[in-house]
Amino acid sequence: MKLVFFGTPDFAVPSLERLIADERFQVLAVVTQPDKRRGRGNELVPSPVKGVAEQQGIPVWQPRRVKKDEVTLTQLRQSNADAFVVVAYGQILSQEILDMPRLGCINAHGSILPKYRGAAPIQWSLYHGESETGITTMLMDAGMDTGAMLLKSTTPIGLFDNAWDLSTILARSAADLLVDTLLGLDQGTLTPTPQDDAQATYAPLIQKADYWLDWSRPALALHNQIRGFYPNCVTRLRDNLLKVKATVPLGTVELALLPPELQATAAEWSPWLQSEAAPGTIVGLLKNQGAVVQTGAGLLLLREVQLAGKRAQSGWDFANGMRLQIGERLVGEPGVDADAPTAAGNI
Repeated sequence: MKLVFFGTPDFAVPSLERLIADERFQVLAVVTQPDKRRGRGNELVPSPVKGVAEQQGIPVWQPRRVKKDEVTLTQLRQSNADAFVVVAYGQILSQEILDMPRLGCINAHGSILPKYRGAAPIQWSLYHGESETGITTMLMDAGMDTGAMLLKSTTPIGLFDNAWDLSTILARSAADLLVDTLLGLDQGTLTPTPQDDAQATYAPLIQKADYWLDWSRPALALHNQIRGFYPNCVTRLRDNLLKVKATVPLGTVELALLPPELQATAAEWSPWLQSEAAPGTIVGLLKNQGAVVQTGAGLLLLREVQLAGKRAQSGWDFANGMRLQIGERLVGEPGVDADAPTAAGNI
């Protein structure tokens, strides 16, 4: 089968590598986003997908607007591809492009559709505390992840999985599912299933304000936000910007799900559950673990943090290095600080 692959970030790399390695497929070309300037040197950096394609000697096309780029449109027409494979490309395809290949445009989406249509399904599934997610392959149409579904695979979500962990797992699942999907379509053994729009939910691009922690929210909700929008959630401590990268909700409901070393400390932190301190207040310092913060409901252990301009630290090293005191407060101020992280989409 002759394929053109559309993709950009790390999430798409396993799928491209799998298709290249399989003798049943021929990747004719790769379409990816233009190189972006990054880092202190403001140097142009290619996408991860482009790096793989160039290593394999596969032509790379990088239109700024694929729908309007006549050179790329001509190349796509002349490719005579059996299918266009799309994994986290980052641009909307026109109906003209969707109609070009014999088998259509096949997308691997990081959710169990029709839930979490949109740009950041992995992040929002964690934010909302889902216990399961997966990959859906579909025939693309002109809508946003609204095409007829082909195959699905499911993946459980653990309490301490973050967006990076889950993306790594789902990226491998997408690669497996794409192979089965392409072969099934070619052999005529798959029947596309329309989505039920009434069951649809959405996963929009993450905005700057989404990263700020509101300590009046429950501990579990904050924990889900932190792992969902990993590694960019922020708060303030002593007028400094502080990234919170890993946490543990401490409570009777979560006790059985905690690592053994934290279950063993329950006698120490359980009395702090009765605290009447204001949300954001440090109510205890758990030895060898870190600061424990009062939330709107329950306690949250800061397990990994990063002070602005510094390296990430374990919660305990940070507590010792900063000489944290019980009674100090963390404060969230959405949209105030110019140094807060910028919005990000799919990993």
